Amino acid sequence: MSFYHEGFALPSNIQGDALTTAARYQVCTRCVMDTTDTAIWFDQTGLCRYCVHYDEKLRATVESAQKGGRQHELEALVGRIKAAGAGKAYDCIVGVSGGVDSSYVALQAIQLGLRPLAVHFDSGWNSELAVSNVEGIVSKLDLDLYTDVVDWREMRDLQLAFLRSSVANSDTPTDHAFPAVAYRQASKYGIRYILSGSNLATESILPKSWGYNSADAVQLKAIHRRFGSRRLKSYPVMGILRRYFWYQRVRRIQTVKFLNFMPYVKTDAKKAISEKLGWRDYGGKHHESVFTRYFQGYYLPTKFGFDKRRAHLSSLINADQISRDQALEELEMEPYDASLKADDHKFIAKKLGISTDELDALVRSARKDYKEYPNQEWLFDLLLRVRSRLSCKNGTRH
Repeated sequence: MSFYHEGFALPSNIQGDALTTAARYQVCTRCVMDTTDTAIWFDQTGLCRYCVHYDEKLRATVESAQKGGRQHELEALVGRIKAAGAGKAYDCIVGVSGGVDSSYVALQAIQLGLRPLAVHFDSGWNSELAVSNVEGIVSKLDLDLYTDVVDWREMRDLQLAFLRSSVANSDTPTDHAFPAVAYRQASKYGIRYILSGSNLATESILPKSWGYNSADAVQLKAIHRRFGSRRLKSYPVMGILRRYFWYQRVRRIQTVKFLNFMPYVKTDAKKAISEKLGWRDYGGKHHESVFTRYFQGYYLPTKFGFDKRRAHLSSLINADQISRDQALEELEMEPYDASLKADDHKFIAKKLGISTDELDALVRSARKDYKEYPNQEWLFDLLLRVRSRLSCKNGTRH
């Protein structure tokens, strides 16, 4: 995701003396976000900043979509996509990772009469089940698929560089490349729309203090220069000017959060793609990637004390898709099976060309903040503020 859902100030009706901060351990009274997020605050009722923001800025949009209230907007959007793609081989891009969100987007696109090109970035970390799920989506929906297969020597070098940098955002090599590949293919075929699986119903919370913006090519290159050794020739680097000026302004390519325009319930989506596409569950969010499964289930909790399940579950709580008790019950369980974790540890070390002891040492090395490395955070923040003002001025909704 390019921007975190954190660009918001204190609500006007809440003053500083009505807040508690991270001076002591605290968990939100509605969701399960806690003070492992160092930027969190709570109002006088114990409600966290994300729940306050959700109520003030996001709830109306999500509930309208869930009740079918955005159907006219969806129909108008589909009409624009079809018109922009008239006479072309495809009218939109759908990135497919094998995960729930992207699979459901692909299904909905076809059911709405769109002609998507499926795009996939093979990072080298796909699980066997992910490969099977992607193949099922493509064959069942009769999609053309473009797969960008990165030179594994480059990907390995970049992945190791991020692990050696000791930052929390060590999954950046995959997260940065996926949209870069999608934009490249959209530009190649003259496609104006990229349909994203990112959505407010299940992903409204992603604390900035738990990572950093994967779109920052300046930081990606800086970390690679310092800790890598191989030149990046095939790896798809996308700088801020290419992304926001060349692709979005000159080529007029839009990324649309498609699921925000329709009812989207995670359990219903899983059922639909299972029945219609033969999709099989991974047992965890983003577990289609072996590295991401290890990164979120072991690396972050062990090295930084972050459990990303809290953000995922809290998003579902706010969207009334699970209860707080259900979330707490899930958090009592380990992020993933201990034997699978051990297997993943060995597999990742071997694939990276290091010993398991070396991988252990990287996990347990001193933590670094992303700000210790060159970055363009100021520019992304400026873009976010400009976009926010333009959205308010134009009355644009998510």
